[in-house]
Amino acid sequence: MTVEEKMAVLADAAKYDASCSSSGSNRKGATGATLPSGCCHSWTPDGRCVSLLKILLSNVCIYDCAYCINRCGNDVKRATFAVDEVINLTAEFYRRNYIEGLFLSSAVFVSPDHTMEQMMQVAKKLREEKHFGGYIHLKAIPGASMELIDQAGRYADRVSVNIELPSSASLSLLAPEKKKGDIIRPMAYIGEHWKQAQIERRKNRKAPRFAPAGQSTQMIIGATPESDKHILDLSQNLYDSYSLKRVYFSAYMPVNKHEARLPLLPMPPLLREHRLYQADWLLRMYKFKAHEILNDNEPNLDPQLDPKAGWALRNFHQFPVEINTADYGWLLRVPGIGVLSAKRIISARRTGRLDFSHLRRIGVVLKRAQYFITCSGKFHAGLRSSAAAVRQALILKDKPTAQAKQLQLF
Repeated sequence: MTVEEKMAVLADAAKYDASCSSSGSNRKGATGATLPSGCCHSWTPDGRCVSLLKILLSNVCIYDCAYCINRCGNDVKRATFAVDEVINLTAEFYRRNYIEGLFLSSAVFVSPDHTMEQMMQVAKKLREEKHFGGYIHLKAIPGASMELIDQAGRYADRVSVNIELPSSASLSLLAPEKKKGDIIRPMAYIGEHWKQAQIERRKNRKAPRFAPAGQSTQMIIGATPESDKHILDLSQNLYDSYSLKRVYFSAYMPVNKHEARLPLLPMPPLLREHRLYQADWLLRMYKFKAHEILNDNEPNLDPQLDPKAGWALRNFHQFPVEINTADYGWLLRVPGIGVLSAKRIISARRTGRLDFSHLRRIGVVLKRAQYFITCSGKFHAGLRSSAAAVRQALILKDKPTAQAKQLQLF
């Protein structure tokens, strides 16, 4: 099989991994406009669009996970790159300005240690032999030795492991060869060594780096019965315990036929995935806690409202917020006020009192925020009403957007 044929197979097989993030890259500059197979776009935290070579090292797998297209029981076209083939592809694409980095994952072939060692060799040789300065993200293989994980962290910008499913019970049902401990162990190791490297780097800028962009993970949503509360509680714990930068959610897509352990869904739960991403944004950027967003009485996110609006309506008695006196934390909890607009409000009111016209120019989404704020003690056009009436108004305002979102997703 030629390298081009392997690329077609292994780039296509990599599309199911959503956690292709380039955060942590310090490179600047544009990328080529014409991208070959295997290149995908991703975004850094500062909003730059970058291109990564996103491939699997191999889609030959010793496991038989029910949800995976590459399971050993499937009759699919198989391919495996040699280490030097990945190195040469990456270096050549980088030289031509097609890409700014590499995202490399793999099915588990031969053994976890063998697979991880091959992936680590790709990163090591790129750095030492090709003097590759671009971004590298390696997916750690559950069950691989910590020595190999450690070496990978010395050469890659990000090393992360997919948690796969939201609970041990679901993992045992759908991926019985995989064990929770084999997933958590490298995640804990990466998190601890990343924190230690950050401490050492603050003391000495020449101290060695370890996965400087941190780690992320991915879990499949909708293949198992866990509630949104369970998923958000798990995400909160991963952020707090293992210093994760991002949890990615992947709506379950039925890629395998005749699998009795999996649900029969008319379509992937893309709206649920979207709401979970919104809730995750509240955890990471707005300093919410998982228990504030969902509880035992309301274990699932409202499909008709974004999670921030849902929280505000459940806590309607704590509103309105006075724009001219509220602190930054409370401004962030107002629907329609984001991180940037909250900072602008804090800055602008140093020079005078704000009214609704000022907020519109600042970038506040008044069609949402107007129900939860006052300016100098006054509501916008007398809109103060009950939580039920505000809920209905917000649903009507969001309906065209929600319909457009569904059309875009499908």
